[in-house]
Amino acid sequence: MAQSETAKPAAKPKKSGGKPDIATLAGIALALGGILGGLILEKGQLSDVMQFTAAMIVLGGTFGAVLVTTPLPVVLRAFKGLGQVFFERSSGMSNTIETLIQFATKARKNGIVSLESEAAGVDDPFLRKALGLAVDGTDLQEMRKMMETDIVLAEQGFEAEAKVWETAGGYAPTIGIIGAVMGLIQVMKHLEDIKEVGHGIAVAFVATVYGVGLSNILFLPMANKLKARMRAASLLKEMTLEGVIGIVEGLNPTLIRLKLTLYDDQPKSKAKEPKAAKPAKGGGAAAKPAPAA
Repeated sequence: MAQSETAKPAAKPKKSGGKPDIATLAGIALALGGILGGLILEKGQLSDVMQFTAAMIVLGGTFGAVLVTTPLPVVLRAFKGLGQVFFERSSGMSNTIETLIQFATKARKNGIVSLESEAAGVDDPFLRKALGLAVDGTDLQEMRKMMETDIVLAEQGFEAEAKVWETAGGYAPTIGIIGAVMGLIQVMKHLEDIKEVGHGIAVAFVATVYGVGLSNILFLPMANKLKARMRAASLLKEMTLEGVIGIVEGLNPTLIRLKLTLYDDQPKSKAKEPKAAKPAKGGGAAAKPAPAA
């Protein structure tokens, strides 16, 4: 009964839910607030930069160029992956470490074959695959090679998605310049009215603002955030692989824990040491050493 209770949480570790990424949301709000706030302080108006046609030119031209550059399935995956930019999940390393230690303890007592039934119930596909190979008796070097290939392929997928936004960030400023030139062409048609010329030039440069702003506030930062998520996911997989290899080698669970905690950038806080008890009131005299006879 004790073994089954211990194995139950190991087979299906608790998933860490996603929460809004405060850094992403605060960064966007701060950037927009600073830019628009500066505009208002300079006696400008928000309507000065609210141009539907400029947004249409920049967004349409940018994503059109992205589609020419990148295969459609990759572009669709990049849009689906935007949730990872605005929402974050806890790394899950602490839970994964506890799961691996439970597996290591059971394998050390009953043999690695005893993990066969539990390996199939693991939620994490990477850990499930690694445990399955270990239980099947796959050669250690071969297993390491297969799982490292899995990590590399996953990284390439992340890189392709991040590259979509990097590409958009490269094209957007240039498309903005194209929009500004198109606006200037229309202005040049009405040189007889000086007031209209000044207003038209101001409106024409809104497209440049959109292109540069979208590139440096959204597209390029989103690409970098996706790369950061990729590095965190790869680190978790590398730690998981080291844990499974330690189980196969029959290492002491304590040693495995020491190795795995090196990967955890947010270890669980240690329990606070109890404070020393305060002496009771009126007991100060009793605490003093007795005078020599």
